[in-house]
Amino acid sequence: MTRQEKSQVIESLTAQLQESPTIYVADISGLDAGATSNLRRACFKAGVKLAVVKNTLLAKAMESSDKEFGDLIGTLKGNTSLLFSETGNAPAKVIKEFRKKSDKPLLKGAYIEEAIYVGDDQLENLVNIKSKEELIGDIIGLLQSPAKNVVSALKSGGNTLSGLVKTLSERAE
Repeated sequence: MTRQEKSQVIESLTAQLQESPTIYVADISGLDAGATSNLRRACFKAGVKLAVVKNTLLAKAMESSDKEFGDLIGTLKGNTSLLFSETGNAPAKVIKEFRKKSDKPLLKGAYIEEAIYVGDDQLENLVNIKSKEELIGDIIGLLQSPAKNVVSALKSGGNTLSGLVKTLSERAE
């Protein structure tokens, strides 16, 4: 690979790192062609982009990026793949689901909205991260809950109150 080609790859990687709010670094070495194809297919279905990169080029792209990757640069050893996504937990769910059939891919680390996670032991935490849409749904549900309770109480209270009045009026006769 010539210097010009390397600089083009670094520029391309830097642009991808800048655009994506969610970046996972994983090790998929040891997967055969069929398993790699299945992983790529699973990523595509989940809206995750998978790319195999050279560590030195990725490190240079991370350093030239405006984002602060911290300890994530230290994980760039051995085989490295990048998983890009708009949703914070989508790549983690793909990895967890794929590992039911295989012991790979191994999570090296993740960068999610300025938070850095390092190590394969963080996978369960990353799966449990809620997406923006899920959080908005939870908030809307919480905001609607008190209003629903009040309406429900008024409806049931009205029936109970009218029942009591009717019973009392019948008793008085």
